[in-house]
Amino acid sequence: MTEFLDGFAASLGGALPIGLAGVAAFVSVLALCQAFRLRNPVVQRSRTIVDREEELRTNITSARKRKPEWADSQSQAFMSDVVARLKLMKGQKAQELRDHLAQGGFRSREALIAYLFFKLVLPLAFGIAAILALEVFNLYPMPALGRIAVALVVVLIGAFSPEIWLKNEIAKRRKALEKGLPDALDLLVICVEAGLSLDAGLKRTAEEMKHSTPELADEFSLTSVELGFLPDRSVAFRNLSSRAGIKSLSGVVSALLQTEKFGTPLAQSLRVLASEFRQQRLMRAEEKAARLPATLTVPMVVFILPTLFIVLIGPAIINVIDNLRSVG
Repeated sequence: MTEFLDGFAASLGGALPIGLAGVAAFVSVLALCQAFRLRNPVVQRSRTIVDREEELRTNITSARKRKPEWADSQSQAFMSDVVARLKLMKGQKAQELRDHLAQGGFRSREALIAYLFFKLVLPLAFGIAAILALEVFNLYPMPALGRIAVALVVVLIGAFSPEIWLKNEIAKRRKALEKGLPDALDLLVICVEAGLSLDAGLKRTAEEMKHSTPELADEFSLTSVELGFLPDRSVAFRNLSSRAGIKSLSGVVSALLQTEKFGTPLAQSLRVLASEFRQQRLMRAEEKAARLPATLTVPMVVFILPTLFIVLIGPAIINVIDNLRSVG
């Protein structure tokens, strides 16, 4: 028994260093493989690009603003059912309306459904409210012809109020885009001259502009995402121009298309465009300043001059009236 134990211990002592060496070699090979796999710049860059595109796509498709109370699932389902039954989502008119909503910053299908629903319901609601106020409750007594005219005016207000609201949203968004475009182009020029590609420059510019001009940052982010997965890059640039709907951004898109097609210097073109946009903004400010005296003429004549005449001539007129009364 003692000889068996001594033999087993001897064999174990001889195999132990070999086993430890094998384990150490295996661990070393795994560590080297892991190090090379993690330090591969192509893999890291590809993974970073995929993660960033997924993040941008999620942020863009998600709602940036708090949904109103009526935008719950049941209300949305009801509005969608009404619009689908009336077949309002089909036709060229619906596509044009979708483009207008995109220019106002509303790109989701739910926004189109809500707009069509309120476009249909508001005239009926306003008309019913006018009939109840004039006929049932008799809040404003007037002749029959006057009640009909008021009801028609109220119906027209309900019919055109969604269009007026959308035009105001588009105008505010275009103004914000035009205001932030020169600064965004300067940032894009810096990114391009620093060695970044156009896609990376757009992403970086969007990140820097998301607090000062979120509308422009949103458009640049969506464009950078579309450049990543659309087969034709020119389609992404044309989508940017159609969503914005302003001439200045259309000029930027033309410069980007020329760069993609002919390889022209991008930084120089963007720098010239940024300078032109700033000059145009300065000219618009000078035009407003030049129109200011003519604009102030009407309030001055209506409100200031009568008060000035009363203050200057009023005491003299009172003295004349008092003298005439004393003489009489």
